[in-house]
Amino acid sequence: MTIRSLPAVGALLVAVALTAGCGSDDDGRSSAAPSASSGLTPTGVPSAPPSPTTSALVAPVSPSAGAQGPTQRRPASPPPLVLPERPASAPGAKQVVDAFRAAGLKVPRPKDRSVDCGPDGLGLGCSELIATDAVTVYVFPDETSASDIAETWGGQSYQRGAVVLNYLEAKTPAADRPRYEKVLDGLR
Repeated sequence: MTIRSLPAVGALLVAVALTAGCGSDDDGRSSAAPSASSGLTPTGVPSAPPSPTTSALVAPVSPSAGAQGPTQRRPASPPPLVLPERPASAPGAKQVVDAFRAAGLKVPRPKDRSVDCGPDGLGLGCSELIATDAVTVYVFPDETSASDIAETWGGQSYQRGAVVLNYLEAKTPAADRPRYEKVLDGLR
């Protein structure tokens, strides 16, 4: 080794020492690289004991600081979904589905999908929504909104007041639909 290469070797040793001590994800166990206080450098050359000025620059790391890991940022939670209220005169979607079941009509696998009524879902502006494999029941905050949607769906829906029955994705034969509509009409 020549005197000309000593600054380069010294810079390399400092870089190795810094990378060995920083950014480590271990839990405090010693690594394969020797520490600065061991008296040997990674190249096996004895090192000088740390001077008071260099040891004062390095802040001691508490064992718990490394165990905490990186800070995790949580996404801001969206504001709670507020749906318009259904009219007091209209039956609820669950009440309609229960009436279908009581009348012996098929309403397999009912799912409350009211969250699809809001701006993040379908954005239809409904108050309540329960989907089954046979029919989907929508309850709107007023009859005008219900009428607008029923017209949009054409012959694939039935409207009574603020409630709309949708058959678009249903497996209900057209011949059975009047039975559902009759039960809905009887709820008023």
